[in-house]
Amino acid sequence: MSDDNQSQSRPDVDASAAEPQRRRFLKTAAGAGVAATGITGFPFVHAQEKIVLRYLGTAVNQDKAIADKFEADTGIKIQYIPVTTDDVTKRAVTAPNSFDLIDTEYFSLKKIVPTGNLLGIDVKRIKNADKITSLFTKGEVAGKKVGDQGTAPKKVMYLDGPTGKKFAASPTGFMTLIPTVYNADTLGIRPDLIKRPISSWAELLNPEFKGKAAILNIPSIGIMDAAMVVEAMGLYKYPDKGNMTKKEIDLTIKTLIEAKKAGQFRSLWKDFNESVNLMASGEVVIQSMWSPAVTAVRTKGIACTFQPLKEGYRAWAAGFGVPKSVTGRKADGVYEFINWFLDGWAGAYLNRQGYYSAVLETAKAKMEAYEWAYWMEGKAASQDIKSPNGDVLAKTGSIRDGGSYEARMGGIACWNAVMDENAYMVQKWNEFVAA
Repeated sequence: MSDDNQSQSRPDVDASAAEPQRRRFLKTAAGAGVAATGITGFPFVHAQEKIVLRYLGTAVNQDKAIADKFEADTGIKIQYIPVTTDDVTKRAVTAPNSFDLIDTEYFSLKKIVPTGNLLGIDVKRIKNADKITSLFTKGEVAGKKVGDQGTAPKKVMYLDGPTGKKFAASPTGFMTLIPTVYNADTLGIRPDLIKRPISSWAELLNPEFKGKAAILNIPSIGIMDAAMVVEAMGLYKYPDKGNMTKKEIDLTIKTLIEAKKAGQFRSLWKDFNESVNLMASGEVVIQSMWSPAVTAVRTKGIACTFQPLKEGYRAWAAGFGVPKSVTGRKADGVYEFINWFLDGWAGAYLNRQGYYSAVLETAKAKMEAYEWAYWMEGKAASQDIKSPNGDVLAKTGSIRDGGSYEARMGGIACWNAVMDENAYMVQKWNEFVAA
C-alpha cells in the first residue's frame, strides 16, 4: 500500500452515519443523568459520558470488526473518520483538533512532525513497547539489516522529546507512531496466463506483455515501482529511490512515457477494486499490486501470485499517532486502545489478512499453530487457511507467496517515501499520465 487511498475489501465506515447515533446517545445520557439525580449541571453528564475516540485514517485500516471487539472489551467507542492518505496528512497539519487518534503512514511524518501537532507517545505507557518488531526500532529482521532507501520507519521512529518537532537519531522514550500494519509489496501476476517463471521487476516493461501490464497511479508509490524496474533493467542505479534528484525523476518518467507510447500499459489504476478486476478478468497479467488485492482475486477461484522478485520488495508501514489536543480521559482512552491493539487479538486478525502486526509474540498467542506456520513461517498449510470472515484463502498444502516473515520483510529494497522534490515529481508523473 501502500494499501492506501482505496476502497478495500474491508467494510468502509460512514462517519456521517455515526454522528446522529452519538448525538442520540448524548441526549439519552443527559436525560438519564437528570432523572437519576435531579442535577442539571453539564459537568455531571460529561463525567458519565462514554468515551468516543475519533479515529482518522484511510478506510483500508478502519475495520468494523476491530472497533466492535474493542468496544466489547473496554466500553470505549471508536468513531471512524475515513479519508484518503493525502487528506490524513492535510488534517494532521491543518486540523489537529478534529481527531483523537491518527492512523497514518510513516512517510507522512516528515510533513506532520515539524508542525508540533503530534505528541511523542510515552513508551512507559505502552505495555508491549519493548516487544515491537526490530524492523521498526532497529531496521533489522532476525538480526540482519534490511534496505532503508525511502522513509524507513527507523529513521522517523523517535522524537527528541514529548513535544518534539524533530526526529531523534537514536531511541528515546517518545515514539512518533506505534506500528499498526505493514507489508512488503511486489508485482502481482497471472501465472496461468504467463506460463513461465517471473523473477525480476524488469518484466513489468517487457514488450512480451504489451497491452497487458498495469502500474498504479499514485505518484509517490508508482514512481518507486518504476524505479525498481529502471534498476532491474540495468538503466541506472539510484543512491536513494525514495529521494530522487530532478535528473533521476526525469529519467524514470522518460522510461515510463516511452513504454506507455509503445502500448505497454492496459491501465494506470488508482483504486483497489480496479486492480482486482483488471487481474481477475485477465485483461492484465502483470501489474503493481497489493497483497490483499491478490487475495481478493484468489477468493474468486482465479490463479494470482504475489511474486517474489530477486531485486526485493517495496515496503510500507502505518502507525497510530496521538494529537497534542488529546488530554485527560480521552488520552487515557487512546492509550488504552493502542495497548489493546498490541495485545494480540487485532494482530492475529491482521495477520490472517496477509498483513503483519507490530508485536508478533502476542499475535501468535491468538492464532492457531497451523495458521502461524502458514502466514509467518512460510510452511505448507496443514489445513485450509481462512480469512477472518471465513473465506478460504489457501488450500491445504499451499505455501504463502514470498514465504516466511523473515524472507519477505528481510528482502526489503526500499520504503514508501515523500521526496524532497515531491512537487516536481508529481508534475512529471502527471506528464506520464497525460502522455
